[in-house]
Amino acid sequence: MFLDPVGQTVQQRWADAAMTMPFEELPPVSAFPVIPGRRWGPGLWWSATTGRHVAAGSNAMRTQLMVLDRDPDVAGLAGRPVRLLWRDERGRVRSWVPQLFARYRDGTGLLADCPSHPDAGGERAVKAAEAVRAACEETGWTYRRLAPLDGVLAANLKWLAGYRHPRNAGRPGLTHAVVEAFARPRPLIEGAEAAGDPLEILPSVFHALWHGRVTADLEVALHDRVLVGPPGWSGPGKAGGVW
Repeated sequence: MFLDPVGQTVQQRWADAAMTMPFEELPPVSAFPVIPGRRWGPGLWWSATTGRHVAAGSNAMRTQLMVLDRDPDVAGLAGRPVRLLWRDERGRVRSWVPQLFARYRDGTGLLADCPSHPDAGGERAVKAAEAVRAACEETGWTYRRLAPLDGVLAANLKWLAGYRHPRNAGRPGLTHAVVEAFARPRPLIEGAEAAGDPLEILPSVFHALWHGRVTADLEVALHDRVLVGPPGWSGPGKAGGVW
């Protein structure tokens, strides 16, 4: 079940809908709930991948949107665009609305939930995950319950996300200068100074880090001496130099 582009509810066989519907372009099939007492509620995430806003219902979901928005294999994103319905072993109708949809560049899709902790949602979420995973396997898609990120990694991504917009690339030619400055691994501030005035260069460096044009180990806290290098560089942390 989903909403068509004019907001009308459509119910269709899953196999047909998965193959034909551009879920990445559809609005949420149901609103994200507002839960009193929580510090973070529903909002919109501006996607650097699509240039459009994606509905987000929680801080955990926003964090996972950051991860998917940086993934070069992702071409489209949407929040709650589809409700899946099925019958359980006793013939009762069950339903579930996955929080996230991502369209990959090869045309396949990801349905995902973003629990704030492993047991979030209880037994109902576990049973729904089994049903949604089976439906996705039928169409060559994937379903995942996305684990919360390590705090340092999440903080680094949040910082870099602040520079994801194209305006932070700076004046023409600046991105090229940044890439050249980090053609060999060197401390962040040294590369920025080599490319020009750090006040002008650093936003472009962070923009390039977000888009993977230069890389760093994001599982250690970003600071002025963190090593930054070219794409594919293996830094002192994880292989590849970037999460």
